[in-house]
Amino acid sequence: MAQVTIIIPNYNGKQLLENCIRTLERQTCRDFRLLIVDNGSTDESRTVTSETLDMEWIFLKENTGFCGAVNVGIARTNTPYFLLLNNDTEAEEHFVAEMLAGIRKSGRIFSCSAQMLDYRNRELIDNAGDYYTVFGWALARGKGRRAAHYGREAEVFSSCGGAAIYRTEAVRRIGRFDERHFAYLEDVDIGYRARIYGYRNRYLPAAKVYHVGSATTGTRYNEKKVFLAARNSMYLIYKNMPPVQLFLNLPFLAAGVAIKALFFARKGFAGEYLRGIRCGIAGAKACERVRFHRCNLFHYVGIQLELWINCVKVLLKC
Repeated sequence: MAQVTIIIPNYNGKQLLENCIRTLERQTCRDFRLLIVDNGSTDESRTVTSETLDMEWIFLKENTGFCGAVNVGIARTNTPYFLLLNNDTEAEEHFVAEMLAGIRKSGRIFSCSAQMLDYRNRELIDNAGDYYTVFGWALARGKGRRAAHYGREAEVFSSCGGAAIYRTEAVRRIGRFDERHFAYLEDVDIGYRARIYGYRNRYLPAAKVYHVGSATTGTRYNEKKVFLAARNSMYLIYKNMPPVQLFLNLPFLAAGVAIKALFFARKGFAGEYLRGIRCGIAGAKACERVRFHRCNLFHYVGIQLELWINCVKVLLKC
């Protein structure tokens, strides 16, 4: 039986998907099945096949976003692990083997994040795991910096869902990806939730993929992305921080919103950002909060310390 299911969400990405699958066909570890979840594509994506892989398609009638597609894939997973992979990636030949080896090191590891490298400049990091800070900011660790500085395995706050492996049993215990997010910050949210339950997230530099970036959604900043990320940042805070922690962090969170508003004002997206914040605050109460249990108090304290420490790391560009 396969040990891992590779889930690739796809939306109008035929050429990207073909290239991604070709790199999976060259993997040294073939102990996986491939599941493509198509989000109602209107191109010829459904014609993409592989003669050598155990590959299955799921066709959705409409675009349910990253979260909806991934959750459909998880529901069809019967392997101990599943690996999320963006269709705009190329995987090095030892990628699957390294991901499996990394997550098998401990039963307390919830997820492992690959070393995501810039597709165009392959010496630069695109993502080496995610930071989350007391300002309510989620940031890609190492983005734009030389990969040589990120050659060691490390604990990270959460794994980037563009190339990450997860423990299936743990996801079923804590809950799948929150479909209210649609896209953006859903990977930080599930990683945060796992941390509350006492799991760990790891970064694996030996598992390498090359990431085009924004291939499906367009440019790095656009109205939809800015709105969704702002809205989801409020969901993330409300769901995962108990009232005492939220009160403690409120001044920092307010400062974080103000700084981001100024940043997006310079980009011409202040209106969309603030609309997203308002929508997130208004809709947060409909989100299912992580229930506070005293047995997780130590985990909350550790998370809070990390939120402060990560601010320093971001400033020092660690």
